[in-house]
Amino acid sequence: MALEHAILVSLLEQPGSGYELTRRFERSIGRFWTATHQQIYRVLRRMEADGWVTAEEIGQGGRPDKRSYSVAAPGRAALTSWLRAPVQPEAVRHELAVKIRGAAFDDADGRSALIAEVERYRETHAATLGRYRAGERRDFPAGARLDVQQRLQHTVLRGGIAYERMVLDWLDDVLDTLRGL
Repeated sequence: MALEHAILVSLLEQPGSGYELTRRFERSIGRFWTATHQQIYRVLRRMEADGWVTAEEIGQGGRPDKRSYSVAAPGRAALTSWLRAPVQPEAVRHELAVKIRGAAFDDADGRSALIAEVERYRETHAATLGRYRAGERRDFPAGARLDVQQRLQHTVLRGGIAYERMVLDWLDDVLDTLRGL
């Protein structure tokens, strides 16, 4: 997937400025596709030059004008084409998994260092799971009637929650194994 596709989806959900897109990436889209502020602005300029998005200047009373982007017909056509194309499974590169396998060739001090690293890694995933659950409570309260867009967003979030739970279960297994050596 290209960043362009993630931006098009976000702009179809709600037009906005580059700053607003960056905030959306930090809050929700970043759960499955990350991008820096600079990347988003660079891609927006290219998409505007290609006719995929249009920008409207919006005055902000005493502050510099902002540009609010929306999807143009060529951008929607590009997204439709991408949505209908098959997706290839991603190849997984997992440095920590290689380190865990490599622990067989290290001494007890090295395994202790690896345990500390796995614990740190686990903490980051536990924090991510906490953020996902908080976002779910905030954005998808129990019993709320959700439209199609919200239902699909919630489905993606539930996938992220399931993934983080799986990673945490695996890391607990790794820690049990390493501590038992």
